[in-house]
Amino acid sequence: MKKNLLLMMLILLLGMLAACAPDREEVTEPADGEKPEASEEPKPEKLVIWEDLEKSKDWLPAALASFEEEHGIKVEFKELNMADKIRDQLRLDGPSGNAPDVVTLPHDQIGQVVTEGLIQEITVDDTVLKTYSESSITAQMYDGKLFGLPKATETPVLIYNKALMPEAPKTMDELYTFSKDFTKGENYGFLALWDNFYFAHGAIAGMGGYVFNETADGLDREDIGLNNEGAVEGAEYIQKWYAEGLFPKGIIGETGGAAMDGLFNEGKVAAVMNGPWAFQGMKDAGIDIGIAPMPTLPNGEPVKTFMGVKGWHVTEFTENPYWATKLIEHLSNDENSKARFTAVSEIPANVALVDDPIISDNEGAKAVAVQSQSAVPMPNIPEMGEVWGPMASALQTLATGKAEAQDALDEAVKSIQTNIETNHPAK
Repeated sequence: MKKNLLLMMLILLLGMLAACAPDREEVTEPADGEKPEASEEPKPEKLVIWEDLEKSKDWLPAALASFEEEHGIKVEFKELNMADKIRDQLRLDGPSGNAPDVVTLPHDQIGQVVTEGLIQEITVDDTVLKTYSESSITAQMYDGKLFGLPKATETPVLIYNKALMPEAPKTMDELYTFSKDFTKGENYGFLALWDNFYFAHGAIAGMGGYVFNETADGLDREDIGLNNEGAVEGAEYIQKWYAEGLFPKGIIGETGGAAMDGLFNEGKVAAVMNGPWAFQGMKDAGIDIGIAPMPTLPNGEPVKTFMGVKGWHVTEFTENPYWATKLIEHLSNDENSKARFTAVSEIPANVALVDDPIISDNEGAKAVAVQSQSAVPMPNIPEMGEVWGPMASALQTLATGKAEAQDALDEAVKSIQTNIETNHPAK
């Protein structure tokens, strides 16, 4: 009897506790493969973007009109010099409340402007990321976070005079043999500004060197690979072309680019390593040019040129980050990227366009697109500013035969490390 009474009291107590418990909403788990929808912020009446000078005609108004038609948001644009004016003006207009929602910048400025709080991280679906080449997306990242979407890429390629070199060589060994036979007097088989680290990086990285090691968290400024075994092999390969007289002494230093362009446009050089910015000037000089990806190095690896990526970015000052992100997705989609290429001849990073006739039938665009697949985005962390000077000094001592590769690169890396420690204190 007592046992029954105790059992009844226990049941009654549990019932009272359940009655006193707070109400809980029933949680429904999403079905496998489904993601909860992102909450959309209210639609603004308008958005504002800053595009590069003389890069909006014949494509941007139509792209903005289609965005307004789809989303009901008007977009205004303004043109400013992308290399420096956009960044400098954003520093002024951001704090004063006059900043745009979207800007375009070269990717090597990303680390700096993120550190200054000028642009913000963006979030997009994987389906959007797959629109672009992996390297171009890597260029838009800093500290493992995405800060933009790519709109155009550029990288050096092989440009040759068809009257002197009917077909592009497939390997640097072939190009070397050609140059040994062709180089006489003022005529040269192949020229490259390999005393300039922007161009020399292709050989150094292709042999195994690197600027900053790439980690899951971004670039490691403490791990510099510019004097490792591969970098030394690349530097020795570069030095060989100078030591054997295949490059003239006049293309070393600040005037080297103008000297190289002059020789090529005079018909005295069969091939050069240069970027898409040089195409039109060569054509205007009356040279029938061919354009191809860089030949493979003696080790069978590609020349890993530096790649520059221009991108669209959401500013830190916008009140509409969701819609600003939707706008840059729209501007850089396949349709609008194709229209932009037609208008301004800057090669898009969209993988679907590589095989599009508008790219594949354009020799220069195709060469840049193919070369970009093995290119390395220029490091976009602020510490990269400490690399150019020491590496230029090292390469010029190699070009003039004043130092051995290992010694020159050891000295360069030592200077780079000292400059980073002095000018970029660890956080």
